[in-house]
Amino acid sequence: MSDIPAHTIRFGRIAATLPVRDMDRAQTFYVNVLGFRKVFENGNPVGFAILKKDEAELHLTLQRDHASAPFNVAHLMVDDVDALHALCQREGLRIVKGIRDKDYGLRAFVLEDPDGNRIDVGQPI
Repeated sequence: MSDIPAHTIRFGRIAATLPVRDMDRAQTFYVNVLGFRKVFENGNPVGFAILKKDEAELHLTLQRDHASAPFNVAHLMVDDVDALHALCQREGLRIVKGIRDKDYGLRAFVLEDPDGNRIDVGQPI
């Protein structure tokens, strides 16, 4: 064990990695619907990709046998949760939990991506 306590170590970014069954479909969704841009991909066929939008970073990993989890796998903070909710509705996405003000100070909803990954989206009230 190290003698260096964890609280003295500065942490940098951390990015969610989402498993996807179809990399092309997932990238199309995150780029064309949510406005991310692809900054890296690896493999032929592509098995891993990094997407960015503003301060958000998302990693996609190809898992052809992926079974979606029945819980939120990522949390995304945005500056206009109502606009993103409206966009998701317009695009026909499954909204797992409808938009509402939470008692912990966020206006939030939960969306499901094309692979069933649940993303909790919030904005401070």
